[in-house]
Amino acid sequence: MKSIFAFSKLQVIIFLMLFLSGIITLCSAQNGEWKYKTPMPTGRGFTSGAVVDGKIYVIGGFSAHHSLTGVNEMYNPETDSWTKMADMPEGRCAHATCTYHGKIYVFGGVSNNPYGPATNTVFVYDPQTDTWTKIANMPYENAFCGIAVVYDTIYLTGGMKGFVSPPISTLYAYNPLTGLWTEKAPMPTARGMLSACALKGKIYAIGGTVSFLSSGFNIVEVYDPETNTWTTETPMPTSRVSLATCVLNDKIYAVGGFNYPIVNAINEMYNPDTDSWTTESPMEETRQTFFLGAVGNIIYAIGGSYPNPQNTSEPVILDSVEEYVLPKE
Repeated sequence: MKSIFAFSKLQVIIFLMLFLSGIITLCSAQNGEWKYKTPMPTGRGFTSGAVVDGKIYVIGGFSAHHSLTGVNEMYNPETDSWTKMADMPEGRCAHATCTYHGKIYVFGGVSNNPYGPATNTVFVYDPQTDTWTKIANMPYENAFCGIAVVYDTIYLTGGMKGFVSPPISTLYAYNPLTGLWTEKAPMPTARGMLSACALKGKIYAIGGTVSFLSSGFNIVEVYDPETNTWTTETPMPTSRVSLATCVLNDKIYAVGGFNYPIVNAINEMYNPDTDSWTTESPMEETRQTFFLGAVGNIIYAIGGSYPNPQNTSEPVILDSVEEYVLPKE
């Protein structure tokens, strides 16, 4: 009887292990999975970037505390490799970057040191020729703002005049074809260190704060360029500052960021059709002030920073790269 009982007990243990393994696999399949890829050659926080022709360009940021850089490195997801490209003419961080007609536009940011005043300069990078061009300045100095492209217009919303400056609610529209700037209806909530993205002809301004050491917002405000009006949608489940967002399959992914003093690896997905949020698999690493973008059906999180528990005045600068593969439907 003892041997039969022992064998049955072993069977139960094996069954439970397989059952639990199945649950874990199923949960992973339902929520997707993050995996580390080849690190970025130059770790950077408060960086920005853009996707052009399936390649990711990560531009500027600070590679060490009080040290800004204009370094430009290109990641090829197909080969999981990095290539050094032409540096931006000026080092900067907290800048706004987007892609328009195969070129990368870099607006504003902080160009002296991470705690200095914002700039109004604009640079355009052409990946085909690996060259930079300085174009006409913005009509105002701004950093830590949200940026999104709708058709032939680039929109910059919110931001701050500097690291310790109060936030603004200004919304400017820039037409790359004419070089003209137009001020639009201001965002209902003044905030900086937010993230913005465009989906189905509208701009979603998400998260942010009134100051770096203040609590974050979970606000989702949506701008309609056709009516020049803002509406408020269901807030994020988790309030955050310096998060990153991107669009994939008509959903918005809001990833990372922090709510002082806690940095997150959280990943929350917004479905505009149902005006609802879903919690997805978190990143492997906590990070803020990083690049997030989609290539094909995969999301990439690159660089960023988080507070150093050993030395609060010196943040940990990240060079890590994670990819998020969506679950199979």
